Amino acid sequence: MTETPTTTARPADIRLVVLDMAGTTVADGGLVERAFAAAAAELGVAPGSAGHADKLAYVRATMGESKISVFRHLFGTEEAAQRANTAFENAYDDLVDGGLVAPVPGARKAIEELAADGRTVVLTTGFARVTQDALLDALGWRGLVPLTLCPADAGGRGRPYPDMVLEAFLRTKAAEDVHQVAVVGDTSYDVLSGVRAGAGLVAGVRTGAHGDAEFRAAGATHVLDSVGALPALLRGER
Repeated sequence: MTETPTTTARPADIRLVVLDMAGTTVADGGLVERAFAAAAAELGVAPGSAGHADKLAYVRATMGESKISVFRHLFGTEEAAQRANTAFENAYDDLVDGGLVAPVPGARKAIEELAADGRTVVLTTGFARVTQDALLDALGWRGLVPLTLCPADAGGRGRPYPDMVLEAFLRTKAAEDVHQVAVVGDTSYDVLSGVRAGAGLVAGVRTGAHGDAEFRAAGATHVLDSVGALPALLRGER
């Protein structure tokens, strides 16, 4: 683990932990890119074309952002974005149903340890609710945490906006101050959403889309090898 200094909160003060799903607690083996291929095909963007390559590069750069927001940027009109988003959701759900997702090693144990330590855990995603539910069902994680959130649950704005973090803060009432919130994710957008929400601890994890340079540029207070290291960090053991 490496980290950058922070004066915003002591790890032991954290009461609410907001965790991303795909890439952070869930290993999906690049299914986002595979599902994007279906979305692109729906809009007539052929694999191997310059347009396809450019759009795929944007998808990679914006991992963690609400998918409908990504498609609005890529395809211009609301009708086209909705068509792409529906194709993406259907393709991703089929891949999930095919058994192609698994927990990040140590993720469930980490969530259970955080709860045992008296901290409230919320799972968030940039996917639509139907896709988030498919992931929860595939992993057997229904009921694992008291609250799960997607962009629609927070007024429609996903990352890098702070809305889902603040929604978790408001709904759970687990913390008295945003400085008692930790936000953890595998993308710079996860980090930026935590920074914008005023979270006291914002960590990037090296199990997904982005790396140390992106995390630090976005303002991460910590960088962890995986979410499995989080309970020990918050106990002051690292």
